[in-house]
Amino acid sequence: MGNDWRRSMGNVRSFVGNSMGGLRGGQNLASWLVAGTIAYYLWVKPAQDLKKEQQARALLAVADANEYVEKRKPIADPQVTGLIYGNKNRTDKQQD
Repeated sequence: MGNDWRRSMGNVRSFVGNSMGGLRGGQNLASWLVAGTIAYYLWVKPAQDLKKEQQARALLAVADANEYVEKRKPIADPQVTGLIYGNKNRTDKQQD
């Protein structure tokens, strides 16, 4: 009976070890540590920073609506810039 329990635990350990790429001990721990660190700096940290920045902007906008200035360039009028052709240099006065 004791052997059955040990054998099933051995099978579970083998399955877990094989599912993690077959590495054991320090190598396995080191590889998971490196992968976790890379994942944190590539996905988790940028998402957290973006969320904090958005919350700070929202709080700033709510705190004083007259003081907050959105830092975006205005969209130029396409008719003035020449992207749309037509009467772009038209004046209010009639020319004879």
